[in-house]
Amino acid sequence: MNEPNATQAPSPAILFVDDEATAVKYFQRAIGALAPVVTGGSVEEGKALLDAHADSLAVLVSDQRMPGEYGNELLRYARERYPYIVRILTTAYSEIEHTVAAVNEGQIHRYIKKPWDITSLRMELKQALEMAGLRKERDQLLREKLSVLQRQTIAARIGLIRTLSASLIGPERFQPVDTYLASAALVGVQNPEPDWLLMDYADLVAAESRRSGTFGHAVAAKLAALRTQLAGRGVGDAVAALAETLAATQGAANVRRDGDALVWIQGAALAEYLGEPVDKEVSAQHATWLAGLLWLDETGGALKAVREGDSIVYRPMDRTAEFAADRLAVWIEQF
Repeated sequence: MNEPNATQAPSPAILFVDDEATAVKYFQRAIGALAPVVTGGSVEEGKALLDAHADSLAVLVSDQRMPGEYGNELLRYARERYPYIVRILTTAYSEIEHTVAAVNEGQIHRYIKKPWDITSLRMELKQALEMAGLRKERDQLLREKLSVLQRQTIAARIGLIRTLSASLIGPERFQPVDTYLASAALVGVQNPEPDWLLMDYADLVAAESRRSGTFGHAVAAKLAALRTQLAGRGVGDAVAALAETLAATQGAANVRRDGDALVWIQGAALAEYLGEPVDKEVSAQHATWLAGLLWLDETGGALKAVREGDSIVYRPMDRTAEFAADRLAVWIEQF
């Protein structure tokens, strides 16, 4: 097995997998001047090399008939995990059935029959390397575009939290929004990346609108229920009431009261709406969390969130009456 030097910067390389040592040496001599060549002698070894060096591999050339598994299994593996790598099948045998299957399943870019014509082989590999380079440039542009779209998605979700607060308890009330976003920041928010093979931008907007609308409706319904359920309970026992409500939905193992503090043990749930992909519905428990913060603000209460080990701990604080006009923009930039 020949592997690239781990101390060198990755460069576009060709992975050639064949169990015949003579074919490996012949391929290296013929193609080595065109690009670095990494070699393996079996399907399993080829899979291991793909996993170890995928970032530096541009083209995969696999023999079809090898001990254990056929080469098209390696090509299928590469297509599923590293679709940007250009895949080529080569064989000395007339195995039309397997070759046609590989073509139909999109596993290969080219089929090259042995014995090779060196001039043609070099031309095929040169074109494959060029195609890999174009794919890399395309993928980089796509990643940059997706990064912008993902940031826009999070910004829109933050905006909805503000909209819900303003519409349900008043446009001047920002404290629940600040507490909610501070909580999410403490646990971390992953960019919600959708499956772009299954949806385009219009699909994303439609799905995001439906998800956010469903979440907003659930928050409004839960806030109305809390107003009835907790009527008469004021700021003095608001934390206790909120702890009881959350424990009933999240489970006592996840949310509990500790003196005058509220302890959220599994903090990842605090970022559910902001950080989950668009195809994952927001839970009723998360809607209860935001509704609880809105209800708490109506009682005149507020919470300050701090991280203590793996838990997020909330302690009573004086509610802030005024926030800077750009406070929401600051949060958006932070996420």
